[in-house]
Amino acid sequence: MAKTKTKFVCQECGYESMKWMGRCPGCQNWNTLVEELETPKTTRGSVSTRSIASGTTNEPQKITEVTREDEPRLTTKLSELNRVLGGGIVPGSSCWSVVTRVLESRRCFCSYRRY
Repeated sequence: MAKTKTKFVCQECGYESMKWMGRCPGCQNWNTLVEELETPKTTRGSVSTRSIASGTTNEPQKITEVTREDEPRLTTKLSELNRVLGGGIVPGSSCWSVVTRVLESRRCFCSYRRY
């Protein structure tokens, strides 16, 4: 069950806040914020747009039932990066790699798109 949250709504202008304030920032009136329970939005049973477009379902599968598709990969000159990426960069994908050292931080963004 979802946790119920409270919000404070101004009775004059409809401004919403997570905390009570004596003066409404929206309309500048005093003592107009009233505490209300926020109703959680239920998403159970809804189907996402992505699953409709791709024709797939969002039902859980056992890990042994998941099929692995071998994608063509572009190998780099960095053997460690190839190992981490599972053999190289997959065309059309992007990855973030962050290496932290004692005195410096290096960030590398790898992206490849076929145009």
